[in-house]
This record gives sequence, C-alpha cells and structure tokens, in this order.
Amino acid sequence: MERLDVLIVGGGPIGIACGLEAKKKGLRYLIVEKGPIVNSLFNYPINMQFFSSSERLEIDEIPFISKEAKPKRNEALEYYRRIVTSNQLRIHLFEKVEDVSKNEDGFTVRSDKGLYTADNVIIATGFYDLPNMLNVPGENLPKVSHYYKDPHFYASQKLAVIGASNSAIDAALECWRKGSEVTLIIRGPEVGQRVKYWVRPDIINRINEGSIQAYYNSNVKEIRETELIIETPEGIVHLENDFVLALTGYMPDFAFLEALGIQLSKDEKRLPNYDQDTMETNVPGLYLAGVICGGMETHKWFIENSRIHAKIIVSDILQKKAQETHS
Repeated sequence: MERLDVLIVGGGPIGIACGLEAKKKGLRYLIVEKGPIVNSLFNYPINMQFFSSSERLEIDEIPFISKEAKPKRNEALEYYRRIVTSNQLRIHLFEKVEDVSKNEDGFTVRSDKGLYTADNVIIATGFYDLPNMLNVPGENLPKVSHYYKDPHFYASQKLAVIGASNSAIDAALECWRKGSEVTLIIRGPEVGQRVKYWVRPDIINRINEGSIQAYYNSNVKEIRETELIIETPEGIVHLENDFVLALTGYMPDFAFLEALGIQLSKDEKRLPNYDQDTMETNVPGLYLAGVICGGMETHKWFIENSRIHAKIIVSDILQKKAQETHS
C-alpha cells in the first residue's frame, strides 16, 4: 500500500489548491472527492453568479477569465476542471471517505472504495452537504427541497421560498421571472443584509410592487400537500402551495469532524479547534482548509480568503518533514 505524505478530503476549490501546492513541493498526495470535481459548485443553481470577481476565485495565481467581472457557475466549473486536468492532479472522484483514524505511524483513511495510509490529512469538505432543517411536520414531503437548481421546474406553480439569504432571494427572483407565483417567508424583519448588492434592491422592489408576496417575522409551522401553515405577526395564515424551497442555509458535517477527534466549541458557533498559524487541529497532523474552518459561521470563509490555507498547510508539513530528517 502506497504511503502518502498527505491525503486531502474534498475536491472543491480549496482541496484542489492544496493538491496543487502539494504537487509543486514534491509531496506524495491524493485528493479524494465524493462527487465530481468541485462537487459543491456543481450543485449550485444553474444560473448562479458569484459575489466575488473572477480574480478573487483564482488559485495558485492561475488566471480566471470570465465574460463578466463576476463569473457564473458554468465558468467556475470550467476553470477548476481545467486546473485539475491540465496539471494532472491525483484525484479520486465519486469516492467517499468514511473513516479517518489516527495511529502511531500517521493516519489510516478508509473510503467506500479503498484504504490509504498518510502522514497527514487535510479536511477541505466545505459545508454544503447538510441543510439546516426546519423541523416542522411535512418537511419530508416530495414537494419540499433544500436545494434549488433550475427555475423552469417551478413555472406556473405556487412556490414558497423560505429564507432571506442570497440563495433564497436568487431563487425567488429567477422563479418569478419564469412565471412562478412566488411567496417569500422570512424569519427576520427584512431581506438579508448580505444579499448581493445588485440583487437586494431588485427583490425589495418586486415585493413593494406586489409581484412577490413576502411574510416578515414569520415561520412555517406545517407543510401540507396543498398548503402551508404560516405563523405571522398578524396570526396564522393558510397559504395555497405546490412547491417549497427551504433555503435556510447549510452546515458542516460536525459528526464527521468529532469522529476524527476534532474539538468543537460548545456554543452555537461550533467552531473547530485549530491553530490559525498552521491550520493544524488539536489532532496532530490533521488540518482544516477552507470554509469548514468557520463552523456555523458559514459566511466567514470564502474561496477568496481561504485559498491561502493551502500554502500555510503545505509549508507546515514540509517544516515538520525537515525537522524529522534532522532529528
């Protein structure tokens, strides 16, 4: 069995950046990704446009050229795919890591397709896999989805969109423009302040003119086959409904992190324990990279401010290898 210097769990932009840096520095590495290349980006809405400009999404100073200043999903898929293929990165796709165990010699990593040994492991799995659940009756009905893909599906349908962030607002506007009868259900008093600055006025205008109905300071209490039960400041509302997009955000796989022995803060933020100078967790040789570092603060880390993690981690691994050589 080949022994790796580092195994990278997650083939998103930051996992790819880690692989690039490991290859440049001559480390024996492998990226293991449970889906396609940049799986999370692949599952973004078809028409999604990034908040960041293209140069802020670049990794390893490889130019990212897009038609507009802010690239779209299909351009990002093309960019990261070409980085993987042109650099011949070692990446196993559609392979899920199921267990990472620490031992005296390093780590044993078991996936659904193989077994690996590595001196170090980098967890770069993001947070897009587990939606924040509403925990209301009817949430498991087929009409309910926590992921949004294409507005055409909801044309001529009564659609409820739950949430006030970028994903919810984008979905509401796109579906309305394709002919959906859209209702927004927002827990707080207003559309989220972090909504893209060129989108927020659009949704507010649509609400004000009555094209999209919005319930503020409201919560869904129950989802039924043909209606929603909504608790509003004015009382209970029965809303006729065909489909529900519950776009209330996502979270890291905390159970997986805890199974690896990574300590999490006891408060609601669930921040993982790691050294910001090295990105190494409380488990020696186990590193975190990318948005997963923020715990429930999923707005804290992005591609643009976490791509540096690759160089930080690989530098620490090389420093340890050098110390072992001279000891």
